[in-house]
Amino acid sequence: MEKEAQARVDVWKYALGFTEMRVVKCVVELGLPDVLESHGSPMTLSELSSAVGCPEVSLHRILRFLTHKGIFRKETNPVQYAQTPLSRLLTRDNMGPFVLVQAWRSQLGLTAKDLRAGKGSGTAPASTEDGMWSQDNFWYSKTSQQFVASHAKAATRAVIDNWPESFRGVSSLVDVGGRGGTAVGMLVKAFPWIRGVNFDLPHVVSEAPLLDGVEHVGGNMFENIPQAHAVMLMWILHDWSDELCIEILKKCKEAVPKDGGKVIIVEAVIDDEEEEGRDEYSGARLAMDMMIMSGTVNGKERTAGEWTQLINVAGFSKHAIKHMPAIDSVIEAYP
Repeated sequence: MEKEAQARVDVWKYALGFTEMRVVKCVVELGLPDVLESHGSPMTLSELSSAVGCPEVSLHRILRFLTHKGIFRKETNPVQYAQTPLSRLLTRDNMGPFVLVQAWRSQLGLTAKDLRAGKGSGTAPASTEDGMWSQDNFWYSKTSQQFVASHAKAATRAVIDNWPESFRGVSSLVDVGGRGGTAVGMLVKAFPWIRGVNFDLPHVVSEAPLLDGVEHVGGNMFENIPQAHAVMLMWILHDWSDELCIEILKKCKEAVPKDGGKVIIVEAVIDDEEEEGRDEYSGARLAMDMMIMSGTVNGKERTAGEWTQLINVAGFSKHAIKHMPAIDSVIEAYP
């Protein structure tokens, strides 16, 4: 792999490096290594869930990440989880307490208390999803917005370079949750036949800069989305539960024409079990899922099967998933 391409892979290791530490801290708090060690043999997800008091859905996501990292081992037929030499060192009578001491300053982390309360399992009340999980720190909020803007540039460039055909014949495009309009501004510049609309909450678009070919429109995606030939959702749906994602997708479907319209989703697609290690970004996507679990109430990164389920339930007739050499993929859904 040439150096520039390798750098685009490696930078995610640093961008998401703290996530791995938070997840390890969390499993030490849960006592997962101790439970497996005491049991003396591999355990099923259901058994581990019962033993540590954590919902199976969120525990599966944790274990999917940590088995990828080699901290635990996954066995098949039946599916069970087992200790490794590394996980044995994370028990409370080994290095576990030292990990907790080193990690205690983290204000963002997953905690055993959060997981037992339902975080990451999709069981938290939907009414609590209108904000990040316990995030009211101004510096964190501002820095997160800067990161989202920088990611929008990188992701949009990847979309333009790899899937320009997604925008052929698209006369108008609404970017839902587009913040300052970075993504739609780049798309309009690359494909000048598109009339762009940057759609976000009124107080967000009121501060958005003037952009050639882009109209800023304020509103609420749960209530109404401006009509257009195509609607784009970039890094929006991973913040929300399945239930609310379906609501958002239905609103997007209502905004595009039945003939020739489409919804373009730019999000990570987690490897399915049979394609684990699909490409060099597989680990970064799993780490991103852990970050989303840390920072949202019911959000998550999704597998191709989970995306298919959401899109079908929202009433779309068909869809296509288009991978690219990046952490994200392009998903096109047709009414």
